[in-house]
Amino acid sequence: MVKTNFEKLRVYQLAEELADRIWKIVLKWEHFAKSTVGVQMVDAADSVGSNISEGTGRGSLLDNRRFIRIARGSLYETKHWLRRAYRRRLLTQAEVDELKPIINELLPTLNAYYRSVDTAATKSKTKHKAQSSKNKTDDGRC
Repeated sequence: MVKTNFEKLRVYQLAEELADRIWKIVLKWEHFAKSTVGVQMVDAADSVGSNISEGTGRGSLLDNRRFIRIARGSLYETKHWLRRAYRRRLLTQAEVDELKPIINELLPTLNAYYRSVDTAATKSKTKHKAQSSKNKTDDGRC
């Protein structure tokens, strides 16, 4: 199967790695922890990558930018649930040490991706406005 554009993005690969590692950790928890904190944490982590992929598939820079912001919110939600899990002694220090480098790389990579798409969207919007203004003056109307 050929990789789609989003699968080639480092930011997506990191999001996928984080979600998969969290999944493996949560699978080992007892039922109550898994069905409360675990479900929330897995959903939030999965949402990071799903929003990155959905944004790239929308076909517009403005939509992509919006979905990247949602992905960033999901990453912060994931961090919240990881903190809750650690405080409730559901995560070991070794598991935290395994996840921390991924998050520490993912957050700035996601922010850089957002800035890149935002810059492109802003340029595209400015270009579209300039073209629209030019068309209005070309047809003899003010």
